[in-house]
Amino acid sequence: MENQEVSPKQIMLNYGLMLGFASILISVALYAMGKTYDPHWSVGVFSTLITVVVIILGIKKIKELNGGFLSLSEALKTGLGIALVSGLIFVVYNLIFVTFIEPEYFARMLEVQQQKMLETYPNFSDEQLEASSEMAKKMSGPFINSAIIVIGSLFLGFVISLIGGLIMKKSDEEITSI
Repeated sequence: MENQEVSPKQIMLNYGLMLGFASILISVALYAMGKTYDPHWSVGVFSTLITVVVIILGIKKIKELNGGFLSLSEALKTGLGIALVSGLIFVVYNLIFVTFIEPEYFARMLEVQQQKMLETYPNFSDEQLEASSEMAKKMSGPFINSAIIVIGSLFLGFVISLIGGLIMKKSDEEITSI
């Protein structure tokens, strides 16, 4: 048997696929439970926790491949790579979801947002509600939504890998100075 070396790109791809499919699984579960439009706050916490764990495990794997050494730039590159792959996978799923499975997604989401707005601000005038609805309509749609998903994924990946990289970084200089 041949021992094949695992590359950083393979790690980013594997962990990104894992995170992307975990995100899809959560979304499908929400849809099956009828909670797509109004999920409990704990779903966001759970999703973020999964993201943190997968990115940190990917960075840890890179550190292992480097013989226990890790630079902050390697951690950032790995975390952003994982986040990008998972974000792109989720975008593909989301485009399929809003186009074929739930084509009225954006209209229904707007209704839910309007209802929440009226509950939160019962004194909202019709003009204010209409203005906020128009702004929400401009910010919705499959392509803007896709951009928001990728940018949000990269931002979260950056924050997680920055913190994880600062905690886990270890260089040759640190060893020789001891």
